[in-house]
Amino acid sequence: MARSIDFYFDCSSPWTYLAFHAVQPLAAELVVEIAWKPILVGGVFNAVNQTVYDSRAKPNPRKQGYMLKDLGDWARLYGLRIVFPPKVFPVNSVKCMRGAFVALDLGKLVPYATAAFEAYWGDDLDISREAVLADIAARAGIERQHFFAGIETESCKARLRANTDELIARGGFGSPTMFVGDDMFFGNDRLPLLRAALLR
Repeated sequence: MARSIDFYFDCSSPWTYLAFHAVQPLAAELVVEIAWKPILVGGVFNAVNQTVYDSRAKPNPRKQGYMLKDLGDWARLYGLRIVFPPKVFPVNSVKCMRGAFVALDLGKLVPYATAAFEAYWGDDLDISREAVLADIAARAGIERQHFFAGIETESCKARLRANTDELIARGGFGSPTMFVGDDMFFGNDRLPLLRAALLR
């Protein structure tokens, strides 16, 4: 049985919030490791999936209505609170996702990303704002000065670019994207297929 999942993610995606929540008990149940791979999904869209912008500019009202229902259905299934943010969408997640590397190096990626997802998708807070990021870091147990110094380092910037480029090179086009070996799975609703791949 495969022993690891590569999980590429950006906290600005609601489907990623759902998958981030659901993949952890799945990995625990099957005793597999998760390699967390923070990315900048806007960079992926700009490079290989620009049709996303067209659909945002001219949304199909039927598909839009169903998407909101679908998000609510999945959130209820997982016991999560999710609100499509009426104030800021899409959000500039660059600093938030650089911060994921600060958290990763401290062994605090999961509490940090959980706090970021909940701030944006649960509380409708703008995760590009310094005050919101400071609270997210604090909730994850990361000291404010260390966090804000870290997200401005060339290392964090380069690692975010590298993960984003790596996902593109592997055939990815959005978030969340998960791999078992070279087998790619995109989206929260592919977790049953991810499970099957892990069990093969």
